[in-house]
Amino acid sequence: MKTLILELLKQALASVVAGTNVAAPQSLTLDTARDPRHGDYATNLALALARPLRQPPRKVAEALVAALPASPLIAKTEIAGPGFINFFLAPAAFHAVVKDVLAAHGTYGHNTRGAHHKVMVEFVSANPTGPLHVGHGRGAAVGDSLCRLLAACGWDVTREFYYNDAGVQITNLTASVQARAMGIAPDEPGWPADGYRGDYIQDVAQAFLNRETVTADDREVTATGNVEELDALRAFAVACLRREQDADLKAFAVKFDVYSLESALYHDGLVDQTVADLVASGHTYEQDGALWLKTTDYGDDKDRVMRKTDGGYTYFVPDVAYHRQKWQRGFTRVINEQGSDHHSTITRVRAGLQALHCGIPEGWPDYVLHQMVTVMRGGEEVKISKRAGSYVTLRDLIDEVGRDATRYFLVARKADSQLVFDIDLARSQTNENPVYTIQYAHARICSVLAQARERGIAFDAAIAEAAPLATLTDAKELALLATMARYPEVVDIAAERLEPHLVAQYLRELASAFHAWYHDCPMLVDDPVLRTARLALAWAARDVLAGGLGLIGVSAPEHM
Repeated sequence: MKTLILELLKQALASVVAGTNVAAPQSLTLDTARDPRHGDYATNLALALARPLRQPPRKVAEALVAALPASPLIAKTEIAGPGFINFFLAPAAFHAVVKDVLAAHGTYGHNTRGAHHKVMVEFVSANPTGPLHVGHGRGAAVGDSLCRLLAACGWDVTREFYYNDAGVQITNLTASVQARAMGIAPDEPGWPADGYRGDYIQDVAQAFLNRETVTADDREVTATGNVEELDALRAFAVACLRREQDADLKAFAVKFDVYSLESALYHDGLVDQTVADLVASGHTYEQDGALWLKTTDYGDDKDRVMRKTDGGYTYFVPDVAYHRQKWQRGFTRVINEQGSDHHSTITRVRAGLQALHCGIPEGWPDYVLHQMVTVMRGGEEVKISKRAGSYVTLRDLIDEVGRDATRYFLVARKADSQLVFDIDLARSQTNENPVYTIQYAHARICSVLAQARERGIAFDAAIAEAAPLATLTDAKELALLATMARYPEVVDIAAERLEPHLVAQYLRELASAFHAWYHDCPMLVDDPVLRTARLALAWAARDVLAGGLGLIGVSAPEHM
């Protein structure tokens, strides 16, 4: 419907500016009206044209309305305020939504904006030093939803997990497992100052002593049992924690296409080559025994150390090498979904990429940063997990409230806003719980369709597609249809802005509109024409609910 109105507006615009020196705007703004009393859609086009046409906005609005081609789908137009044009749709326009949904066969709302171009989304990318915490869970929910959204908008999506399996944190992990294998507990003398204290460290140590074999990302690592062999201990510990994280992600229904290792960047010489190329570019200098990158040339507030006095590289250097490799692999669009603690690295990584002069555009890659998650239960904050020792794990949440509720709540707010995860709310079966309300709407429709079959009422997809819809005139029916009509725009905007929470919020509105209609407009009525029309509307609403839930990785149950 929005596309139809925009096309009519373009024709009216061409007529109004014909014979003038005013160029027609390249894009037109058409917004969903916030108040149904003011129509279904509104445009400020007349206000934008008033100055170049040197006419009062209302006069321009009158000219645009007069030039609008007639359409049976538009009931009327009104000029409001200084020159806004409000569009009121005819019932037939809403009825067309049902036909559109059913004809799409599960892909309603999808588009081809991405034109099959490649995009890589890197997300989670946790250090392999422990189970995934709720912050990683938020990254997984947001990142996976982004991938689903982009794929629905025609992008060729690659999902990538980057393991930081080198550096100080891995040294601390190795020392922690070694101490546990030697019988040293976290509160005893000899425990590493920065050691990991969770019970999972004991599990890794025991598996190492038992000479077990673990598989992570299809790679097998067998323990030697010798606690003095630090390289073997390190490799085994990392493999164990990678296997643990893989299990967490599997429980969360998140899959990746590619796993990249920081250690491989060093092993393959990519870090050293990147540093050499940066030196050759003239954007580095030596000072105080360290090698510096002139990040101030690219907007940073001060230059940054690349190679420390001890010869080791700072943490952003392998990130530059890694992203250079992404570009070389053909990903002209890359989106990194990471925690807000990565904010300080964005400028440095982009500066390093620009300094390489390798054709990477300014501002590449894109970033989506998520804020922290506070877990509440019984009105109090939950801070630790017995297994992890110092934080709440993703698996804790899944075990407490289930995968669907965990995914919905972690994606339901904009990523850059702090999130309070209320376990009691997520477990409740009330209208206050949004995921329950949305899934219940889907299950309700399935239940009604099952009742129709039990009563011998013939109804299937073909009947739904051919249903006469003129009887759908109730205000609650039109409100539900209007909400369903907004879905393609929501999907498009959510993908363009990289904001999957918009889909979660939309689904709550759709479920609310459905439940209001369900209570006022019974479907299994005696009138066969009205009954068929309402069942067709319910069938279409079920498809939109299922499609939206699928975009955020939440199931659409048939029974609850």
